[in-house]
Amino acid sequence: MASSKSEATQAFVPIEEVRDGIVVLKDGGMRAILLASSVNFALKSADEQSGIIIQFQNFLNSLDFSIQIFLQSRRYDIRPYIALLEDRYRVQTGELMKIQTREYIDFVKSFSENANIMKKSFFVVVPYNPAVINSKGEGLTKIFRREKKAEADISKKKDFEENRTQLEQRIGIVSQGLTRCGVKSIGLGTEEIVELFYKIFNPGDTEKPIHVEQ
Repeated sequence: MASSKSEATQAFVPIEEVRDGIVVLKDGGMRAILLASSVNFALKSADEQSGIIIQFQNFLNSLDFSIQIFLQSRRYDIRPYIALLEDRYRVQTGELMKIQTREYIDFVKSFSENANIMKKSFFVVVPYNPAVINSKGEGLTKIFRREKKAEADISKKKDFEENRTQLEQRIGIVSQGLTRCGVKSIGLGTEEIVELFYKIFNPGDTEKPIHVEQ
């Protein structure tokens, strides 16, 4: 029963695989995901705000392909931090330090329960849609029915590398444009992308924070 539900859910997810930090869609499209920093716009002066807006307009106007900006807002998970404090509490040898550590743990728990602490993450999705590609490696096989499987696999890998080069060029353009706006960005790897999508489709599970290697 659980297996049938899983298969039914996967039918609505347009992702074929996540490979080398790239999302490969079922229709052959490719997507890269950048994690972007934020800018405290309200604290900028009027001239700085105007400059950021102009730079962002120039950035969008310079693109000859579409991008998607995605904001993820979720309640901040303090459980890893609490677990760390509990470990520190257990190794304390002084009675005073144990009391202070326990009081601090109780304070953090109480504060997080009463305050709505949210964590916001900003992502930019960079697309590339090859003219002819099939993520299952069937494109050339359908045209050349007699082509050997090994040759088909080589062709599939070659197509992926060529298309990734095109996608990486777009990533560079987007990263440079964001930098001019004062926004830093870094591409998510395979594990980070899988974890991101897992959390999107399983919003109740917040045990693992996203870690991006700098």
